[in-house]
Amino acid sequence: MRAATGHDDVSRLWLFSECTAAELRKIRRLLEEVTVPAGTLLVQEGEPGYLFFVVVSGTASVLRGRRTTGTLGPGDFFGELSLIDKGPRSASVTCETEMTMLVIRQRDFQTILRSSPRITRKLLASMSRRLRDTNALAYA
Repeated sequence: MRAATGHDDVSRLWLFSECTAAELRKIRRLLEEVTVPAGTLLVQEGEPGYLFFVVVSGTASVLRGRRTTGTLGPGDFFGELSLIDKGPRSASVTCETEMTMLVIRQRDFQTILRSSPRITRKLLASMSRRLRDTNALAYA
């Protein structure tokens, strides 16, 4: 992985869209850009997580057990739960196409959350939506 270059206009991503110019500069310094081929298993359900991913291009499938529960594409992100609570990954994510992603390591992710209340609020809102969606599927 290397420092973000071509895709580092993170202000266009939903998660970072309300950040100040100073916050965006800090975030850009912490991002690493990675491109991976189709078929790559990015995260494995049940395994510990140390990386947070923001999708720049391409698509990935989200699986819980053997069931596909969603698809991720540009602007989506995943991996935040394991970084917050240091628990196991709640799902597996596999590239359907070649993907370019911005990756943030656990310690850097914590730095971002401490420095930007806007991002913390957005993550909480996103996790709340995901929990509601999961509950809706579980109790349907």
